[in-house]
Amino acid sequence: MTALTHTGTKKERNEKDDRTRQEAVPDVLEVSQLPTSKLPNFPARPLSIQGVMDLEREMLWSECGHEKPLEIDSVDAHRAQEYSLLAMLLSRSPDAATLKRIAKLGGDATPLGLAHLALAQTAATASVERVAREYFTLFIGVGRGELLPYGSYYLTGFLNERPLARLREDLRRQGIERTEAQAEPEDHAATLCEIMAGMASGQFQIPDIMQRRFFEKHLASWIGRFFADLERAEAAEFYRPVGSLGRLFVETETEAFMLPTRAEARNREET
Repeated sequence: MTALTHTGTKKERNEKDDRTRQEAVPDVLEVSQLPTSKLPNFPARPLSIQGVMDLEREMLWSECGHEKPLEIDSVDAHRAQEYSLLAMLLSRSPDAATLKRIAKLGGDATPLGLAHLALAQTAATASVERVAREYFTLFIGVGRGELLPYGSYYLTGFLNERPLARLREDLRRQGIERTEAQAEPEDHAATLCEIMAGMASGQFQIPDIMQRRFFEKHLASWIGRFFADLERAEAAEFYRPVGSLGRLFVETETEAFMLPTRAEARNREET
């Protein structure tokens, strides 16, 4: 998974620097280091996403330096889990324990629920070695992988173009930065899903309307096409249902973001 730093305001940065010097603990959101016990108890939904509960340790939570939100509604909790699952699978090849957890995903008769069931069924028969080879062929390759999961590539045909610069500008305004150890640019699909997980979970405390603008500006115009390409990729076997899940989830998010935000709904009620 990628590593992101939430820098905060100047005052917050100064306070954090003082605390870090005292505690000698880096304030980095490195999800692979986060224990399950640090996570809140999300309410279970008895249909399509219940199995993602076992993947909570992949969520974006800081071990120090940031306060967790006091509460999070079930819709945003499940959104965060979906984004976190996609981010994890796009950032690296899953190990045996992860495949075993994914194989426990439940689902209902909705398109998204069926996509969870298809992914679970595929994970149940997948081998770590075969999935690792598939991941390499799809995303790394000799020279390049079959797919290039970058916003700049999908929007311009080239890497590291203006869409990446605009994304970095927006992330900088929110105090979110890539750590020096992270080689992938921020417009990688895994990184963007990770950022959306942080927003949905409340780790990056950003208003709903800003979440919507971020999604519309940096994901909506291309990431659905990427997931559709992954769904059809020649080398995809385990990752074919990942593509289906991602495509359907992005469609759901797109429709949801067309609805009024909580603040907009309250304003309408007051007027």
